[in-house]
Amino acid sequence: LTADARVLINKTRTEAQSYRLTCEDAPSVEYLARYIARTQQKYTQRGGVRPFGIATLLAGFSEEGSPVLYQTDPAGTHSEWKAQVIGGRNAKSLREFLEKNWEEGLEEDKAVRMSVQALLEVVDSGAKNMEICVVRVGGKKTILEEKDVDEIVKSIEAEAEEGKTSGGGAADE
Repeated sequence: LTADARVLINKTRTEAQSYRLTCEDAPSVEYLARYIARTQQKYTQRGGVRPFGIATLLAGFSEEGSPVLYQTDPAGTHSEWKAQVIGGRNAKSLREFLEKNWEEGLEEDKAVRMSVQALLEVVDSGAKNMEICVVRVGGKKTILEEKDVDEIVKSIEAEAEEGKTSGGGAADE
């Protein structure tokens, strides 16, 4: 699967460079999602090649500056989401968690916290096995350090313990 991802990334990078040279502008996230989906779909129909076995999530910003998230799957479909998870056996329950907790205009801190909460549902050893990347306007990406993620994990766990001892559920923020 890592090889599938590498091949798809290289094809997409080449297409993005070609688009920039031809149109003298950067391709949109939607354009790249459509390109990836089209490429994946071609490989499901062509004889002699194996279909790509990966789904992708592409995050970025629209021309208006609003965040966008696209998902592609091995069948060649792409769709836009506000929040999404892929892979694993718990994807359905995590998707339901995101549907329940996501809200319009979510601030960065709360979005990161919600992401960590979702990951805690499937990751046993806390922050050691989590990698959180925040994408900001202008393409600036920040990968949170393990100690920062660990602080969020401890805060969530403390809140959960507090909810258990008080006899109620976790407090809403």
